[in-house]
Amino acid sequence: MRVLVAPDSFKGSASASDAARAVAAGWRSARPHDTVIELPQADGGEGTLDAIAAAGSWLSHRVRVTGPDRRSVYARWICNENGSAVVELAESSGITLMPALSPVTATSRGTGEMLERALDSGVHDVQIALGGSASTDGGFGLLCALGLRAFDSRGRLLDDATAGALDAVATVDATGLRPPPVGGVVALVDTTAPLFGPHGAAYVFGPQKGAGPAVRRYLDDRLRHWSDVLAAAGFTADPSTPGTGAAGGVGYALLCWGARFTSGADHVMRRSGLRDRIPGADLVLTGEGRFDDTSLNGKLVGRVLQECESAGTPAMVIAGQVGVDAPGHAVSLVDLAGTVDAALAEPLRWLREAGAASARREY
Repeated sequence: MRVLVAPDSFKGSASASDAARAVAAGWRSARPHDTVIELPQADGGEGTLDAIAAAGSWLSHRVRVTGPDRRSVYARWICNENGSAVVELAESSGITLMPALSPVTATSRGTGEMLERALDSGVHDVQIALGGSASTDGGFGLLCALGLRAFDSRGRLLDDATAGALDAVATVDATGLRPPPVGGVVALVDTTAPLFGPHGAAYVFGPQKGAGPAVRRYLDDRLRHWSDVLAAAGFTADPSTPGTGAAGGVGYALLCWGARFTSGADHVMRRSGLRDRIPGADLVLTGEGRFDDTSLNGKLVGRVLQECESAGTPAMVIAGQVGVDAPGHAVSLVDLAGTVDAALAEPLRWLREAGAASARREY
């Protein structure tokens, strides 16, 4: 048999790469003569860099940039021989880098600094994975790192490129803004949220960044103001475009910079080689931390299942918890371990068990 193991990450428990390795090991323990190929996936957020890098020849660059709380952090970006670069926002501006959540003072500047380093190296094009951001600054920090200058009503240059400083921005000067690479910029998004409004960046993603109701209103007002300022400066990006609310509004900033949006899940499936391999496989194993109704509505696992259905390739789901019937068969780590706590305590063990159980059950 030819088996593809293509999970998303199990948030807080196992990366997609670790999950794929564990499931594959379990399958091989039960069926050692099968061909098992590990193709970890991502939806355009955390793990995208590793998922793409695992499928080709990429050179990794480690750089020091401004973290979301303005402390220095080390972050990676990758580039191949064709000059195609991949930047993952979570590496430099991710919520996991924050010792304490602070949506008003967090910045996306570090991601702009990574883009600047990529431009300095002469890359042809850039793919930037959005997701897992700490800030809701509308990409203020990112654009400033790329050369945008912001001024208050008295003409003073503003250095504090955070959401909390957006209301002080009266005008911007884009004459020093670096142009995108000649091959363009693709923003990988996993949301259709607009920049502001009840379904926008502040209201939808603010809670997970530590923003209570009052702070969400505060942030939403400032994102509206920010889009007005940029529009007055000649930027024509529409803040109601689906995806502009990605990564706390970084999607909007990238649209202003000339980026185009694409589905992160679809992009990773293509770049990792999964989409091309599905028709020739006998089985695809995919999975995530919790498989529920949202999984079938545009999330990575749902997209993998759709691709398998289109190709006529059987698929199975392995998840920490299974809250809805899956096409084919689903294995729950909680069911195998006996309790949620037991599954969380040893996720890789139970992923291996799930791989072995899947092999024994179906084949």
